[in-house]
Formats: sequence, structure tokens, C-alpha cells
Amino acid sequence: MKSFKPNLYLALIHYPVLNKHGEIIASAVTNLDIHDLARAARTYDVRAVYIVTPLTDQKRLVIQIVEHWTTGMGGVVNPDRKAAMKLISVQDSLESTRADIEAREKMRPVTLVTSARECSEFRTIEELKLQAKDDRPWLLLFGTAWGLADECMLQADHVLKPIYGVNGYNHLSVRSAASIFLDRLAGHP
Repeated sequence: MKSFKPNLYLALIHYPVLNKHGEIIASAVTNLDIHDLARAARTYDVRAVYIVTPLTDQKRLVIQIVEHWTTGMGGVVNPDRKAAMKLISVQDSLESTRADIEAREKMRPVTLVTSARECSEFRTIEELKLQAKDDRPWLLLFGTAWGLADECMLQADHVLKPIYGVNGYNHLSVRSAASIFLDRLAGHP
């Protein structure tokens, strides 16, 4: 039996996310997230990495960082980083992210969300791979701050089982969590 390898897209959601009080906020974009997610995505053959924020100043910051590495001196000095940073796309919302994927793929993506919070119904990656019946793209959502707001969680087709460490501590950086999930989804068995 041929092993299933999903057609992956990744989105880092900066709005709507939660703050430590459970309130919906827009979080700030970080340079490290952009670079590390792009590099992980390039490593695992992800089609695009969406940085999702409605904030104009944050979108400008992402574009400035990406341009430095794709059309500026950064790409000349480091062609490998240039290749990774070309995967970055800025979107206003989850809806516009899905629309972009639908335009590329001519079909709606299966949306998977991650969360460190407990959920009554989560799916394992193994279950999803075994039950995959078509070649629909998979959109993997990651939240910033204290995680995705409920409206993002409710729009998902599946909630992935959280990553559990060995000692009960459960506060990975989004970059680390994304790398682990990408390896589980697209890495070698």
C-alpha cells in the first residue's frame, strides 16, 4: 500500500487569537516565526506559509522582511533562505487564506487546527492519513499568543491531538510545534 503524503499549506494566525485572559486579540508578528516556519516548510515541501493578520503595520513588516530575503541583499548572501522565504504569503484573514488555496488548487482545503488546550474530539495524524480519500490540500493552522480563538477552532474540519512532552509541561513555541507536526505529517515513516 502506497503511503499517503498530504499536499500541505501552513497558516500562522495572528488574529483572531487569545490573550492570557481569554480575550480575542491581534498578536504581533515576529521575525523568528517567519524565518523558522519558512525554513521548516521548505524542508517538508509545504506549498505556502500564510502569515494571517489584518493589521496594516504588521503586514508591511512581513513584506519588508520577505523582500529583504527574496529580492534584496539577503537572498544574494543566502540563496537557501531566499528559497524558503518565497513560500511566505501575507493574508488578512483565514477566509482569504482559504480562498488563495482554492484558487491555486481548484478545491477547498481540509482545515486542521492545533491547540495545546484539551479538546473532547481530536484526531491523530495516523487516523487522518488512513482516512484520506482524495487529494484535497491540507491547511494546517497554528495560533499565536495563547492560541486560536474559538471561531477558528470551529471552522476546522479536524482538531489534531496536542503534542505531549514527557513531564506535563506543554508550552512549546509555535515554531517548534509546527516543525513537529510537519515531520509527523510529511516526514519519512
